[in-house]
Amino acid sequence: MGKQQQSLFQTDAPAWEIDDDAEACVATVVFSEAPYGPYDYAVPDRLRAAVSPGRRVRVPLGRGDRTMLGYCVKLEHRSTGGRPLKDVCGIVDDRPLLTPQMLRLTEWMADYYLCPWGVVLDAVVPAGVRGQAGTRAVTLLRVPTNVAARLSQLELPPKQLLALKILAASPQPLTPQQLARAARCTLAPIARLRALELVAEESRRVHKDDLEDLPQAREPRHDLNADQQRALDRMLQALNSGRHQTLLIHGVTGSGKTEVYIRAIEEMIAFGRQAIVLVPEISLTPQTCQRFRARFDRVAVLHSHLSDAERHWHWLRIAGGEVQVVVGARSAVFAPTPHLGMIVLDEEHDGSFKQDTAPRYHARDVALWRARAENVPLVLGSATPALDSWQRAQAGEFELLEMPRRVLDRPLPDVTVVDLRVAAKGYYHGGAISRQLLQAMHRALKEDGQIILLLNRRGYATTIQCPGCGHVVRCPDCDIALTHHREQNRALCHYCDYTIAAPTICPNCGSAGIRYAGLGTQKLEQEVRTRFPHAPCLRMDSDSMQRPGSHEQALARFRAGEIKILLGTQMIAKGLDFPNVTLVGVINADTALHFPDFRAAERTFQLVTQVAGRTGRGDKGGLVLVQTFSPEHPAIQAAARHDFAAFAQQELPVRAEFHYPPVAAMIRLIVRGTAEMAAEHFAEHAVAKLREAAAATGAEVRILGPAPAPIAKLRGWFRFHALLQDPDRDRLREVVRKATAELKPPEEIQWVVDVDPLDLL
Repeated sequence: MGKQQQSLFQTDAPAWEIDDDAEACVATVVFSEAPYGPYDYAVPDRLRAAVSPGRRVRVPLGRGDRTMLGYCVKLEHRSTGGRPLKDVCGIVDDRPLLTPQMLRLTEWMADYYLCPWGVVLDAVVPAGVRGQAGTRAVTLLRVPTNVAARLSQLELPPKQLLALKILAASPQPLTPQQLARAARCTLAPIARLRALELVAEESRRVHKDDLEDLPQAREPRHDLNADQQRALDRMLQALNSGRHQTLLIHGVTGSGKTEVYIRAIEEMIAFGRQAIVLVPEISLTPQTCQRFRARFDRVAVLHSHLSDAERHWHWLRIAGGEVQVVVGARSAVFAPTPHLGMIVLDEEHDGSFKQDTAPRYHARDVALWRARAENVPLVLGSATPALDSWQRAQAGEFELLEMPRRVLDRPLPDVTVVDLRVAAKGYYHGGAISRQLLQAMHRALKEDGQIILLLNRRGYATTIQCPGCGHVVRCPDCDIALTHHREQNRALCHYCDYTIAAPTICPNCGSAGIRYAGLGTQKLEQEVRTRFPHAPCLRMDSDSMQRPGSHEQALARFRAGEIKILLGTQMIAKGLDFPNVTLVGVINADTALHFPDFRAAERTFQLVTQVAGRTGRGDKGGLVLVQTFSPEHPAIQAAARHDFAAFAQQELPVRAEFHYPPVAAMIRLIVRGTAEMAAEHFAEHAVAKLREAAAATGAEVRILGPAPAPIAKLRGWFRFHALLQDPDRDRLREVVRKATAELKPPEEIQWVVDVDPLDLL
């Protein structure tokens, strides 16, 4: 129950004025900024019909009664406990933004992710919806019943009478402009009718544009193989059971998982239900949307590259039940589907499903809660499942469905590991592309195949260093070396976007021999264009794909065969289906392998396996070359064999030994401040509070730290972190909740709690 708002901001009424049995209509309100609440307000009679859970309201707050905007999360008739409550001032929304079901979901998120409820609500309801983007307020006119009954008796000038008769005959309210056009008159007669109160007025917001989907050519249905049919049959059983089940589809790359999703959704929408399909990368959204629009009439898209007006429009269509399938990135899990029938997470292992700002939710866990609450199946699909999901499947919490064969029984591509350590022996020509990969690229192009090259590091040179004094040019606000971007001839920080002109002399000693070292996608592109001048080449990374629609255009050109060599970062590594790709080259598989993160091996395995799966999907077969300085690493070896089970069997005991997820739950506490010593001192204080809370509850919580974060300085903030581990997830959260309840940092200090962290940098 919310706090009694008056107890914070007003003195108690005298005892003789208190009526303990007084009942009122009470709205519980939370705010998206401090003080977060919840607080209780009385709903005056004039607003009883308008105030409801899920709408935003205006309320007075504090001794000065400043007006605040908050979310009504509960409405009930109950005793006020003898305390007078302040009144709700007004409402903001003409309809609830959240259903009762979605309110319960956000309440769970606030509790689970240790985040204020109002912050969660702001994250769930898009800004475009809150601001009613793409709409405008209009005045609508109608004829009241009492006026319509005596219409023939009214003595009015001809134009006014005609306008009134047209309005009375209209099946829906009209704007003054619409009525004037229908009556072929100016606005003056309409204004006179309004002055005489012969018409009733209401204000309503309407959408300015009707954004229709482009027509899409229908895609033919393909026969399913035995693995696909078996998975589909089990999904249909889950759909028809009328209860929640979580199915984990472990299908190799190219096994036809998307076709199985589509067949199940076809069955589901025949009964008037809706589906939510989540994909991790915006680059995957156009292709996924294209496939679904080729099979379904009404598809909505939700992702961060939409304008506020577009997002608002899709939101309204979804909420109105007009949409069969919602396709989108992480936030699409909150799509307001009134008739939800199924949720699908494609590439469920992907780290993009984790939000890195408050509320730091994971779309998979939110989807699981929502699917359970709405009693619908949740389908998780991946060739490289997250170890967390795999462990839950092994424990029987999820049902595992295997799809070990590609469609048409096409073989998985051969994978060759290229040992970059033999460079000194003459097998490596210098540059990013090894001799083996260079020869394979020539063969692929000669046979009219296409090539994908993966390098998960953008820019030109990753280090700018003086060979004389050893000085490395670094970001002044981050503990990060600047990356040289040759196209702009700038040195850029990839964390805070700090930029300077690329230096020609050492800023430390003045030497002119400054050296640009390391390898990024821009440098790789230059090498490819030099070695293959007649082969059209395209780079896909966050630098080259900034314009709206650039992803769609790039992939369309590659699909059409205009581009022969596609190179880029991880956005090209997963989910894409191009039958003419016959060669994939992983330029440096070690990019993330040696990060100070316990998931480094898992991410490397997933990335190599996923990008390897982009080839061999057509009749020409495929080949993968993985360049690495760590050819014996278990993650590299398992990826070369396409053997997820072997990787999991090797990795999980290591996790267990060090109490890492999925064996134990983890929470990360990050403390940051503008002064290093102050931040360190507060981090030590916070960890001491955590240890006290753990001791008070009798929990044997493992607390590591505080220590400087791997990136010790970020965007001008000095950072310290601590990791908390415990097999009992609920107990771990309770310890953190108790310890942080009274944690009051100085003004220059901030602290962040990340439940189930994916990024430890």
